[in-house]
Amino acid sequence: MVNARGPLLRPFGNSKPIPPAIGTRRDFLVAAAGLGSVVLAGCVSRGPAAATRRPPRLLFTSSGKTCVVQVDGTGERVLDVHAPAQVTWQPCGPLPDGRLLLLSMEARRDGPGRPFDQYYHQTPTHVWAHDLDDGSLVELATRERIAPFQAPQLILGNGRILMQVIPKRPGHIVNMNLDGSDPRDFTRNDEGLPYGFSLSPDGRRVAFHLASPRGYEIWTSDTMGRDRVRVVGQPGHLYFGPQWSPDGRWIAYQDCHEREDPGHDWSDVCVARADGSGHRVLTTGQSMWFAATYGPPHRHGNGSNLVAWTRDGRVLFPRRLPGTRVPWAFQANRPDTDHFNRDYQPEAARGGTQVCAMAPDGGEAQVMGTTEPVAWDFRCTPSPDGRWIAFCRARTGESPALWVMRSDGTSPRMVTRGIDGSGADHPAWVMRDEGGDL
Repeated sequence: MVNARGPLLRPFGNSKPIPPAIGTRRDFLVAAAGLGSVVLAGCVSRGPAAATRRPPRLLFTSSGKTCVVQVDGTGERVLDVHAPAQVTWQPCGPLPDGRLLLLSMEARRDGPGRPFDQYYHQTPTHVWAHDLDDGSLVELATRERIAPFQAPQLILGNGRILMQVIPKRPGHIVNMNLDGSDPRDFTRNDEGLPYGFSLSPDGRRVAFHLASPRGYEIWTSDTMGRDRVRVVGQPGHLYFGPQWSPDGRWIAYQDCHEREDPGHDWSDVCVARADGSGHRVLTTGQSMWFAATYGPPHRHGNGSNLVAWTRDGRVLFPRRLPGTRVPWAFQANRPDTDHFNRDYQPEAARGGTQVCAMAPDGGEAQVMGTTEPVAWDFRCTPSPDGRWIAFCRARTGESPALWVMRSDGTSPRMVTRGIDGSGADHPAWVMRDEGGDL
């Protein structure tokens, strides 16, 4: 057990730099494989503390640090946690008791002379339960440890967790108790890489995408990896990021035509039943922004966009405007050495994206949080109580700011531009205390 030293949260001006956990597109993909969809939910209320009414809080990343801010823009702080030998920290979502699950990493084992593919997974990671209010930090998943590298995939509601472990590449998924005991294989090491996990509303089944020699497919299973059903899979289609609807009737996911789009810039939004029936493509023309690339050359960012569900059962996604072209152009004809492989071409950029909502039975998309002039809106993240939607907004060549709007798409307002205006990305709600408004 390790306790955080000093105050948990520090103002930006007094914070110590925390080296970035996600720097290149390759780093993001590894982190996504580890974190899956656990960052999407909000914290639950816990005992009398919930009686203290304050504006809900948002976690976000800025300049390689994890930060927290109240939805009204006040109380902006850097998450300042410490433990011996830990270099980077990432939030992984809420535990049932209201604490935050964190992943830390020691100094990376890859680098000059040590190829990423051979050495990155030898970097030891650690998993922690952290209280945002009292600063306590307790290490989890220490018993019966299987490999140096382990990363949370999905928090289950029965005191267990799905964890990615990499004793050898590509790794596999294990269902274990939060303390690491009683590990049971969810997948095998020879099945490919499953990630992007989502838990059904009743807690009985999970959906995930599986990267295998056949391509990216969407699957469901029970929480032990049994009773598997392939929802969708087809050569040339990269199916990605499944998310259960609030009523458990649908799974939404993306379909990228990767042969025509090797940079994975765009995708279509799809839905299907958990048994694979009723597959339906809601959008046309690969109109969802998939690979979010943004910012100036000295401070660019990236990371996959995911679909999300509103509480009233609509699918949220960032839709491109007609004629849109991204400022960071993927270079398909040269070797990809950094999992980014893009050139900055702001003069060729056109249009932008808007957050839209669609019903699973199709129909017209509702544009949410309209803005003039046109910008790049992405990372739409509904609050667990259904009142707000957080999202990021960037102009071409600028780092994104964190915005919030009402769940009906009205009253969009900027919350923060991040540390010293360096940008804010990857919002996640912390909803332990109810109350507050825009």
